[in-house]
Amino acid sequence: MRRVPPEMFRFTTGDRAELYGAILQAFGAANERLETALGLDEVRTRLRSVGWLDAIHDDDLQDALRQLRAWELLDVVQNHAENYRTAEEYERRNLQYSLTRRGEAALAGVEHALSVLAATGALQTAVLEAVTDRLDELYVLLGDPASSDRRIFTTLQELEGHLEALLANTKAFNGELQRLLRAEGADLATFREVKAATVAYLQEFLLNLDQRGQAVAAAVQRVEQRGVSLLHERALHGAELPPLADGDPAPDWLERRRARWEGLQAWFLPADGSRPRVEQLHDVARRAIVTLLQVLDRITESRRRSSSVAQDFRELARWFAAAPTEEDLHRLWSAAFGLGPARHAHLAHPDPELVPSSYGWAEAPPVRVSALLRTSGRTERFTRTGKVRDIGGIKAARAERARKERAELEAAWDVLGTDGPVRLSGFGMLDHAVFERLLDLLGRALAVRPDGSGARRAVTLDGRVEIVLRPVPDGGRAVLRTSHGRLEGPDYLVEIRSPGSSRAWVREESG
Repeated sequence: MRRVPPEMFRFTTGDRAELYGAILQAFGAANERLETALGLDEVRTRLRSVGWLDAIHDDDLQDALRQLRAWELLDVVQNHAENYRTAEEYERRNLQYSLTRRGEAALAGVEHALSVLAATGALQTAVLEAVTDRLDELYVLLGDPASSDRRIFTTLQELEGHLEALLANTKAFNGELQRLLRAEGADLATFREVKAATVAYLQEFLLNLDQRGQAVAAAVQRVEQRGVSLLHERALHGAELPPLADGDPAPDWLERRRARWEGLQAWFLPADGSRPRVEQLHDVARRAIVTLLQVLDRITESRRRSSSVAQDFRELARWFAAAPTEEDLHRLWSAAFGLGPARHAHLAHPDPELVPSSYGWAEAPPVRVSALLRTSGRTERFTRTGKVRDIGGIKAARAERARKERAELEAAWDVLGTDGPVRLSGFGMLDHAVFERLLDLLGRALAVRPDGSGARRAVTLDGRVEIVLRPVPDGGRAVLRTSHGRLEGPDYLVEIRSPGSSRAWVREESG
């Protein structure tokens, strides 16, 4: 890690830190308006625009500017292009101040730190879908020699922006989650609501996370087949980097792009075959759900009890300390712990006439103690054996429901099994149950990686139906309509068949 210059953030400490920060903020606001140099009067005007309303003398302002120059955050030049009418005007307008690169970095560092302190992390599945979309777009652009290098550059920038947002939000949310697991709130009701909402949020994020992660990994693999080096070279040409006096900027730019791509691989498709970080995020979220549920159980249990055992013993200790005499201490001990004869546990002699209750425990014969009493504190109770429930009706109802579901499934396969190639758009309207079966098959096929020929294969859980999904060369769009809405997407060549059967149905369908 490069070492930060020692004087770079000195302006954030000391008695005049607010003035120094306001001056740098004023220069930052001027840079946004493409004003790179400010005179003394312009600095004063910019200070008011960024919220500095305190009166400040010219000498104090010049001292602050000189100190920022000493820290190499500002640079000063003489303005020889102006015409000065008086010596006073020359003194005020001759010197022009501007931010140095170190000053720009210091201002950006402070603003980033403040944004991190104010930001809240989030787990957003939409970012994963955006990453997949940008990778698919790069795959298409790389396959078209006539595509624009500028378009490849902008798409790559968008991809890296989504990846940075994913990393930043994940780290921030994980930090907040760990702090939440350690937090102890005074308001138990609010504390319980926050943790319950966090559990629901995590469960929503984990829904279909595996499929989204596999979709990103498959998109990464497709782009790598086109060539990552080619991607970076064309993006470099489309970036149109300006020449620099201290050397060619291209090697450093390419090195940053390679580092970003390695980070993308580490998250979804590691080159060394190790476990993707998105799966580690899955484990962290699941452990957090379990821990939060345990904490919620403890909070609920503590609210259910009026007091804890530790609180009871503290109160009893105060009573012992306030007892006036030793006899009162003995009575309090007996009332608190009830250490009397063993007859309180129903351990009496079978013949109480032979062994009266006035006998001491040392003189009385031993009594057999039940193992259940020793282990659980209860004695046996012998009652009638409970009736065995007749589950014949339940089994019949379940069998009838299974037959009904099987009939519905067979009917769905009959509808989907139209002979010959048929475009999905020709179906028009589909029954919603049949649509769900078809959507389940398409989802299973799209969740697996394509083989060498580009086909994706998947089977149902019972192994009776197999789907083979291939891309359509001419592209096109298809629309599925049901009573609940419509689904539109790219066309695919779909083969639905029963493994081992000669019957097969081939059609072009939508994913």
